[in-house]
Amino acid sequence: MTPIEELSAGLQGSRVVVDPESVEGYRRDEAHLVEPGRPLGVLLAESTDDVVEALRWATRHGIPVVPRGSGTGLAGGATAVDGCLVLSLARMTAIREVSAEDRLAVVEAGVITADVDRAAAKAGLMYAPDPSSHEISTVGGNLATNAGGLRCVKYGVTRDSVLGLEVVLADGRVVRTGRRTVKGVTGYDLTSLFVGSEGTLGVITGATLQLRPRPPAEPVTVVGSFPSLRAAGEAVASVVLAGLVPSLLELIDRATLKAIDDWKRTGLDTGTAAVLVAQADDVDAARCAAALGRHFEGAGADFVAVSTDPTEAAQLLDIRRLAYPATERLGRCLVEDVGVPRSKLPDMLEAVEAAGREHGVLIATVAHAGDGNLHPTFVFPPDPQGVPNAVWEAADAVFRAALDLGGTLTGEHGVGVLKKRWLELELGAESLQVHRSIKAALDPLSILNPGKVV
Repeated sequence: MTPIEELSAGLQGSRVVVDPESVEGYRRDEAHLVEPGRPLGVLLAESTDDVVEALRWATRHGIPVVPRGSGTGLAGGATAVDGCLVLSLARMTAIREVSAEDRLAVVEAGVITADVDRAAAKAGLMYAPDPSSHEISTVGGNLATNAGGLRCVKYGVTRDSVLGLEVVLADGRVVRTGRRTVKGVTGYDLTSLFVGSEGTLGVITGATLQLRPRPPAEPVTVVGSFPSLRAAGEAVASVVLAGLVPSLLELIDRATLKAIDDWKRTGLDTGTAAVLVAQADDVDAARCAAALGRHFEGAGADFVAVSTDPTEAAQLLDIRRLAYPATERLGRCLVEDVGVPRSKLPDMLEAVEAAGREHGVLIATVAHAGDGNLHPTFVFPPDPQGVPNAVWEAADAVFRAALDLGGTLTGEHGVGVLKKRWLELELGAESLQVHRSIKAALDPLSILNPGKVV
């Protein structure tokens, strides 16, 4: 009996897929610039017990395991390696509990992110994290990368909505971290350690998530167009300095607007340099929206509009969520993710423009501007040799500019395989060694998602 046959025989109800055509769909995530390896097979896990059995089996045989959710990641974190078992958690879709009294939900890792919010809405609550892929990405994937989203300017990233986790370690042991209480400082903060670890320290199979009161009314939306990226960045810095707390503050640059309009014929003014879309959702939303509009105008906006129409708001957010698929139609894409202090956003936007000019690369940028989190997308013609040197040089310039401004290499996509070469620039040698020591303690055989992060 081969190892993969042994695994299949030891599981009840789960499918182990070995057919090459079926396995093909599980070899990579959305980081299409990374060449995946050839797995031994794919386990479609249906329970935590399945994951326990798989990791005990992998430890016995020294076989690498690559966990995945729905494969929406952009950093290559779910890229298969040769001879691995791909461990899909997409079938673990139970919402075990929604408690209005304690404002929490207990869910399995394969639950679609937007489904958590819909379940919370029935109790008059909301699940705040909303990455652009919220209708297809899973909670487990969001936890693995500490995903952000459009609303995190007010409500924080995924980690800020996690109370506790169920995690299966490399040897098959199950640990439950965190709590159901509002406060809790017993022991080390293992929850925060596993969130964002990209499946390299353990496989997250379930989570206890914090829910929040749903906003009392539809948000008020503010749109502003700007003659330069710097002016748009200065508007964001002005909003932050004034102490305003919008529930959403997004930036779309000219290249992205044009890509969306060319695709969907939205009628957008593609001559503008940048658009900011903001929302306010508190009881004083109208006052906050009016103040946002004034800050946009003060920074040089050439057009500002305020709307309470939920249909218009939904259309604007749909446009923002179209940014990546619209840009992807232009060619191959290296979709990146850097963050800077919000006061430095104008400088970072200029640095991205400069990198594109210097290296002759089209860069289309959107940003969770209220967080200082930019997504410059480097677009280039398909090339059988892979990513052209000019693209990597432009990306290197962008990464170094972000770090020089006191920023970070990734705000929400994760390190995966795409950013490993720059990791020490941000962390430093000593910190990187601590990372490796933690990895060695929890995964001594290095079978969990090898080749990623550290």
